[in-house]
Amino acid sequence: MRVLDAAAVSAWAAGCVHSLASLRPAIDGINVYPVADSDTGSNMLFTMTGAAAELRTAAPGTAADALKVLARGAVASARGNSGVILSQVVRGLADHAEGELDGPWLAGALGHADEVATGAVSRPVAGTILTVLHAVALAVRGETSPLGEVARKAAQEAAHALEKTPLQLPALAKAGVVDAGARGLVAVLDALVGVLTGTAVEHDHALEASETEEQAYAWEVMYLLDGVDDTSLPTLRKELSGLGDSVTVAGDGAGSHAVHVHCADIGAAIEAGLTLGRPRRIRVEPLLTPTPIEPGGGIDRTVVAVVHGRLLAEVLRAESIPVLEVPEGTAPSVEDMIGLLNEAAGRHVTVLPGGVALTAAADTAAGHAMAADRDVVVIPCTSPVQVLAALAVHDAGRRTNDDVVAMAEAAAATRRGELRIAQEESLTWVGRAQSGDVVGLVDDEVVLIEPAPASETNLVAAAMKVLNRMLALGGELVTVLSGAAAPPGVAEELAEQLRLEHPEVELAGYAGGQADAVLLMGVE
Repeated sequence: MRVLDAAAVSAWAAGCVHSLASLRPAIDGINVYPVADSDTGSNMLFTMTGAAAELRTAAPGTAADALKVLARGAVASARGNSGVILSQVVRGLADHAEGELDGPWLAGALGHADEVATGAVSRPVAGTILTVLHAVALAVRGETSPLGEVARKAAQEAAHALEKTPLQLPALAKAGVVDAGARGLVAVLDALVGVLTGTAVEHDHALEASETEEQAYAWEVMYLLDGVDDTSLPTLRKELSGLGDSVTVAGDGAGSHAVHVHCADIGAAIEAGLTLGRPRRIRVEPLLTPTPIEPGGGIDRTVVAVVHGRLLAEVLRAESIPVLEVPEGTAPSVEDMIGLLNEAAGRHVTVLPGGVALTAAADTAAGHAMAADRDVVVIPCTSPVQVLAALAVHDAGRRTNDDVVAMAEAAAATRRGELRIAQEESLTWVGRAQSGDVVGLVDDEVVLIEPAPASETNLVAAAMKVLNRMLALGGELVTVLSGAAAPPGVAEELAEQLRLEHPEVELAGYAGGQADAVLLMGVE
């Protein structure tokens, strides 16, 4: 088939229903919250069944019209986080349905579907259906092959990306399964290949999770919202994110939006919609989640971090630490924090926040109702160097309480120094700083000012003065994080100078990428 027609769209919808019905029992058996809804298979099946029924009633004449009807039906029938995301995949295809619906169209439509589906989710999480969809969009980008070949490549890439999901999310690795929603997406793409090529595609993936005792955790609140101004949608997402997680606000392209959230306060979730529009078809269901793994049963605890700076986040991820990277000058939302906690495996979660504002946000999330099933301990840190100090003594083989105490003591015992570039004239305890001057701080107190310009030589000299002041009280390990504005050679020059003046001290240097400081230094 060279182009998609209305009959093929109808056949694809029917094929999706058949495939999801076959997979539903196995997918529903994967209860790994928040990676998947507790009944992901049923939610995806219900979504596509409603969409297919809408299509049969409308009987459109063109493929573009058929996709638009299918999208409206999918949004209206969407259940669960997975169902909402699936509805946005269909909507993305419908929005892009112009001209001949051939191979290049499908490649572009899948890219648009990726954008629409990701945009509907407040906090996309790696290792889920969105990750697989993004991999598909990248794989077929710019394809000019016939329609069937593009569809086959998309399905093959989806299956390949699905196999990687346990490596991208600890909760999946703990359960020994692939992501349930992503498995449903593979089935949907396989159904498309079957319609376009006449050849059925079958993949075998690990879907059976070990049985766990289910317990009531929170509530899944869903409703359709009409009459809402698109400019108000960010406000709605923000308010819902403060109540819980798995927030999606997905439009059908015709003025209606499917709202979904997992939260502990049902009334507040509905009131958020009442404030902005007209909720209808409200549905509330208890959310069940497996009991976290007990000590001795595998992974019983996880250490996570919240930091500013992309490069620092990459350093921590390389050590297999789940990380929430927060833009400079901002604090994470409640949903961001709860999402990070839910990515962790085990009942006990230790949070290492790399700043005062990040510590406050972590404390708020630790006391939130959506984190009530976890034992969350926040180790206060005022600088990323304290996060690194705590991780340096982390030992998964120790008893949980002993390990937390060791990390807290290491963080508290780490003296903090930093170099900043003055942005404006200011009066400090050691004199007046002009814009462009190098300002040195120890434990948040200004201890020196070096006149501009902030050259490599000046920065190294200032850093050594700060370090000498800190090392005067003793120290065995110096940690240095280079900021985004640090000259390329400053870290190496500082390391050489430190070896000359303090050969007894060990140095660990990293590219931190922070925007507020040129150098961050810690002495342990």
